[in-house]
Amino acid sequence: MIRVTLVTAVLLAGCGESSPAPSITVFAAASLRDAFEELGTAYTAETGIEVVLSLDASSALRAQIEVGAPADVFASADLVNAQILVAAGLTEGAARAFAGNGLAIIVPADNPAGIDAWTALATDGLRIIAAGEDVPITRYADKLVDNLAARPDAPAGFADGYAANLASREDNVRAVVAKIEIGEGDAGIVYETDAMSSDEVATVAVPMEANVVAEYAAVILADAGPAAAAFTSWLLEDDAQRILADRGFRSPP
Repeated sequence: MIRVTLVTAVLLAGCGESSPAPSITVFAAASLRDAFEELGTAYTAETGIEVVLSLDASSALRAQIEVGAPADVFASADLVNAQILVAAGLTEGAARAFAGNGLAIIVPADNPAGIDAWTALATDGLRIIAAGEDVPITRYADKLVDNLAARPDAPAGFADGYAANLASREDNVRAVVAKIEIGEGDAGIVYETDAMSSDEVATVAVPMEANVVAEYAAVILADAGPAAAAFTSWLLEDDAQRILADRGFRSPP
């Protein structure tokens, strides 16, 4: 799990002693890293409340919360993991969608396998890097593969060929990107925002009608307090939505 702390402690007025800043701990999907680092900085500047980020696959973060990991807000790359916590009585209120994302097929920047179309994902011997089976990107990617396989121009046995080419499963989507960046795989399916964030990968066109829209949802965790509710509401305000849009995220589905 990657842990990022944004903003330092503030000084007590009139005395030179330092005191911990008021803070909230946000467990966020790995694909939100860049956006939430910027969001955290902006929120602290506006409110004085420090945002402490813990980043990993949504499924891994949800499992940590279930066994008692201390957090105030859970920002998931899907609705499913957030709703599991709601159903378990570990939240205050329902999950709220705050962003969307599309999917992208990425290859190393120099594209040594010469992949020039999505149909090549089923080519015998291709090395496809994927995330773990419980990670949200995997469910979205499986849906994209099904959509592509249903197209009239899909190669025969496309879905089976894709599955046969899975070379490794990583902890989260950013780990998938990292492996493609260094050439340890020929291709992978990630979020559009992950593809945008790296200069070391190139993308292969995905037919618009086959693409899948990922839904990101935030939920306030039990006993979190009013600061968590305020941050979750802020995610839907114009300033936060502008930051998300600048990072390539779509409006909430």
